[in-house]
Amino acid sequence: MSEIGGIVDSLEIRFQKLFKKLESLQQINQDLALKLDESEKIIQNQNEEIKTIKSNFDSIKITNSLLGSDEYKRDTKLKINSLIREIDYCIAQLSD
Repeated sequence: MSEIGGIVDSLEIRFQKLFKKLESLQQINQDLALKLDESEKIIQNQNEEIKTIKSNFDSIKITNSLLGSDEYKRDTKLKINSLIREIDYCIAQLSD
């Protein structure tokens, strides 16, 4: 009987250690989930900032070409032609 009692005590100790380890891992998992959420928010903010910067850069390219820079002249002409096509399309829609 004392052997069974010793085995039961040993199992109880192991279960307690296992339970503590489980609680620890759950806390670590929760912390990692919070860090992941924070990282995703940071990435989203950075992506929005990149889009804004790219838009500003495109505007600067167009402005430079309008001011006489030959570097982005072709891009500006294409953009102007695209805008003219859109305006023509809108006028055609309004005419119908």
